[in-house]
Amino acid sequence: MPNAAQVIVQSLIANGIDHVFCVPGESYLAVLDALADETDRIRLVTCRHEAGAANMAEAYGKLTGKPGVCMVTRGPGATHASIGVHTAEQDSTPLLLLIGQVSRGHLGRGAFQEMDHAAVFASFSKWAAQIDEPERCAEMMDRAFATATQGRQGPVVLALPEDVLTADAGGRAPRRVAPARAGLDPGVVEEIRGRLESAQRPVVILGGSGWTAGTRAAFQAWLEASDLPVALSFRRKDLVASDSPACIGEIGL
Repeated sequence: MPNAAQVIVQSLIANGIDHVFCVPGESYLAVLDALADETDRIRLVTCRHEAGAANMAEAYGKLTGKPGVCMVTRGPGATHASIGVHTAEQDSTPLLLLIGQVSRGHLGRGAFQEMDHAAVFASFSKWAAQIDEPERCAEMMDRAFATATQGRQGPVVLALPEDVLTADAGGRAPRRVAPARAGLDPGVVEEIRGRLESAQRPVVILGGSGWTAGTRAAFQAWLEASDLPVALSFRRKDLVASDSPACIGEIGL
């Protein structure tokens, strides 16, 4: 049976993650060992500072649309990485921060660099939790990927107690998460069409996350063909080309 650390790495592979950014720490050596067995599928990028690792993971999430994965040790490592988590929350970037934690038997005793990471990150992440039962590792990794990528995308934080990582994780394997996507009611589409046709000076305000190169190009072509001006929301200036005749600039803060 695989241990929890191996299940975590299997989950990354199942979800197409090919880069992981980290500052190595003894609190999650078991995960690093599991990654060492998968160097042909995942490249581990070792950074000099946790803020750099988290920012690199956040950029990976922006560029690929897949959750950027950052791994750090507890306490100072986690708080250094919090800058990248906050950026991901502000920019709706899918991100997964994995934090090494003290063993369960030492929790609540002020052990070396111990911190309640779930409480610290709860206010600026989509979900922050701790894997306390190795048998639930696959389940919680599935939920982490689903939460980071569904709806308004954003960061998820999981703390990993050291003794959990080396324990038997049970028989269930992690799976590839297919994010649920909401569809647009045909009646709403017709209502939008009617409002646009009757509007005297319509303008589109464009923002949000989850865009792909194809959807951006299709939406820009529709704007130009419909002679509709578009104002871009904060931090979304890349959704429409600045030289498009439809683009009237950023709407502001």
